Amino acid sequence: MQTVIFKNPPVITFSSSVAGPKESEGELSHFFDYKLKDDMYGEKTFEKAEAKIMYSAIDILLSKSKIKEDKIGLILAGDLLNQIISSTFAVRNFNCPYLGIYNACSTFTEALLVGSLFIDRRYKDNIICATSSHFSSAERQYRYPLELGSVRPPLSQWTVTGAGACMLNVKGEGPKITMSTVGKIVDFGVKDANNMGGAMAPACADTLLTFFKETKLEVDDFDLIITGDLGVFGTRVFKDLMWEKGYDVSGNHVDCGELVFNINEKEYQGGSGAGCSSLVFCSFFMELFKKKKLNRVILIATGALLSSLSALQGESIPSIAHLVCIENMEGKK
Repeated sequence: MQTVIFKNPPVITFSSSVAGPKESEGELSHFFDYKLKDDMYGEKTFEKAEAKIMYSAIDILLSKSKIKEDKIGLILAGDLLNQIISSTFAVRNFNCPYLGIYNACSTFTEALLVGSLFIDRRYKDNIICATSSHFSSAERQYRYPLELGSVRPPLSQWTVTGAGACMLNVKGEGPKITMSTVGKIVDFGVKDANNMGGAMAPACADTLLTFFKETKLEVDDFDLIITGDLGVFGTRVFKDLMWEKGYDVSGNHVDCGELVFNINEKEYQGGSGAGCSSLVFCSFFMELFKKKKLNRVILIATGALLSSLSALQGESIPSIAHLVCIENMEGKK
């Protein structure tokens, strides 16, 4: 079994979001807690700016929750940079236990999944889950420095500059994480490092199909099926793959990568990055839960597990997707 049904489902009590300038121009702008005026955020490098973005998201979360640092049981955080330096240098400012995690753009649901296990077994309370990404730092690491002025191909996605963080608790008000499915690595042989949506879509379908098979639930049992960062093209591939297996998700599927930007020819396929799903979920979707406009959703973040080195060696792109089921349990026994 890849799916875990939690006996003591953790509650998502608080959330926070910090968005870059480009993300703040989109339709979700008024849901963000803090909006950057420039993507350097007062720092000398993009990498330092990303660490500051992660720090700000966690700091805002602590302010909202009114929980002191010495009461935080664990911080689970990750990003896209080598040795997850954004997370490490952000969390070093907090005197809290820390586990750095990495599964590329699926890191946020990985954090929720791992944090839920700690809460479910009552090992920890007051767990922070946070992820971040930055367009310019990701471009420099995975593709080409912006100074080269390289032309972006049509299938490329725009890495989100931003971070999202949420608090998991044993008790409290908010939606609960009731189930999770750990994904498997899926590789359909895609070698184009710019076509991450196409590479990740099969992993997304595989995890969702596994969840449906193991829980006996159906598409219509959920208000929304939210994917993290497939973008426009990846979403089309994902829907086709699900259709081939007898599942029509077109009626209630949304993608964070499509929501975060006002997609046009400049954004190509939409957003991606470890901060994509966390930024959108911890702002827009948490607000919908708060207003009782959502009852039960699936959140699947997908990760393209490549590096600049593997791409240069002609390797294909292994991908993975982790799933969490989030429910508004008010009124349920």
